[in-house]
Amino acid sequence: MKIVLAYSGGLDTTVAIRWLKETYSAEVVSVSVDVGQRDDFKKIEERAYVAGAVRHYLVDAKREFAEKFAFRDVMMNGLYEEVYPLSTALARPLIAQKVIEVAKKEGTNYVAHGSTSKGNDQVRFDLTLMSLMEDAKIIAPARIWKMTREDEIKYAKEKGIPIKTESSKYSIDENLWGRSIEGDVISDPAVEVPEDAFEWTVPRKNDKLKLEIEFERGIPVKVNGERMDTVQLISRLNEEIGARGFGRVEHLENRVVGFKSREVYEAPAALTLVYAHRDLEKTVLTPEEFRFKRMIDSLWSDLVYRGLWLEPLREVLDHAGDDLNRWVNGEVKVEVEGKAMRILGRSSPYSPYSEKISSYNRGWYPSDEMARGFIEIWGMHSILARKARYG
Repeated sequence: MKIVLAYSGGLDTTVAIRWLKETYSAEVVSVSVDVGQRDDFKKIEERAYVAGAVRHYLVDAKREFAEKFAFRDVMMNGLYEEVYPLSTALARPLIAQKVIEVAKKEGTNYVAHGSTSKGNDQVRFDLTLMSLMEDAKIIAPARIWKMTREDEIKYAKEKGIPIKTESSKYSIDENLWGRSIEGDVISDPAVEVPEDAFEWTVPRKNDKLKLEIEFERGIPVKVNGERMDTVQLISRLNEEIGARGFGRVEHLENRVVGFKSREVYEAPAALTLVYAHRDLEKTVLTPEEFRFKRMIDSLWSDLVYRGLWLEPLREVLDHAGDDLNRWVNGEVKVEVEGKAMRILGRSSPYSPYSEKISSYNRGWYPSDEMARGFIEIWGMHSILARKARYG
């Protein structure tokens, strides 16, 4: 029996290698997928072999993650419950896809991941694995064993398995698009998140950062006039914006699995790009297009968060987003200072804004008769309904 495990190098998946090997008398093949997390992949590979893996794969998926997932999030203004830019949720289907590719190469349909029965990730992994491999046999050790985190640490020490002790206080998930933080006192929504939980958004500079971000068809392509590779663009914004302290998200999140959870994220580049894109979109689209886009953005975010990346409706929404983003070309100027970001200005060749019409100094003015007629017709539905109901 051979099991292919999605391997992050953390406590759960490291213990899972030995547990799978002993529980199922199986060969365990570990797969680490690089989606931009700041990990030492050489150490992760060494840890996998010490834990008992027979083979280890490292898949570089940074560019694919940036172009097909993160930038899609920008185009769809993806913010779950209006705040969370879906960093972990976006990475899971891509990681699952790479695990399936390795499983097929290894000639097995047994696949495993480290998600617990309380988390959303189990839904994201399972649904993607089931969709991409119909006969997949999915094993989630952390849903089966009865070990607490302390029990896992004890198990690892007993087996001589090296673990990442430096991150034992908090449970961290990280990729190019964001960093999620859970555990310890963070679980209490009434307690302020300690500063030691943050890494990306620790203020190191106190100057004002001004950026001009250029979009083509809804996709960010330049920063301050410099065209950059997708991964480089996101990485640069994470570094420069995070150094000013902007990019934190803290909220009580409605999980897929039926309860609320206090969630904390760091996503400097993601939040900045989504806010800037949404502003440019509003500049370009008609009021009806803009309202329609807001509706499908919300639905798209819900689908991604709930693990339904391969839901056909998500692809339909993507097509609608592509069509509307055809016209979202232009520049957005932003300023970051003191953990805050604001829009300074925007411009687009496709903006229907007209100063000749909107200016109060010398713009076009409708006549009194035109204004009265418009107001009467505009409000007629409401006026007639009120009269019919209240007399």
